[in-house]
Amino acid sequence: MQNPINTTPISQLIQLIKAAELSQSKEVKITIQQARMLNLALTEILIKMNQDYESMYNALKASVSSEVVTVQLDGGDFGNTE
Repeated sequence: MQNPINTTPISQLIQLIKAAELSQSKEVKITIQQARMLNLALTEILIKMNQDYESMYNALKASVSSEVVTVQLDGGDFGNTE
């Protein structure tokens, strides 16, 4: 099992933005360390989503039957009542 993704940097950014909105600040500043941690969290999330997507795609692809079904119609004998 994979280690859980640390989403704390994302939560911290959200709180920082909320505080800036409440104080009507025009900008939000974060340290380079905070930016690195945010980048890492977002990258891990994107990688996890991509892996999940690939797993779902492969599972769906494997479950779809590749059997070919052929149907032929000959028109029948609808008009002939003899």
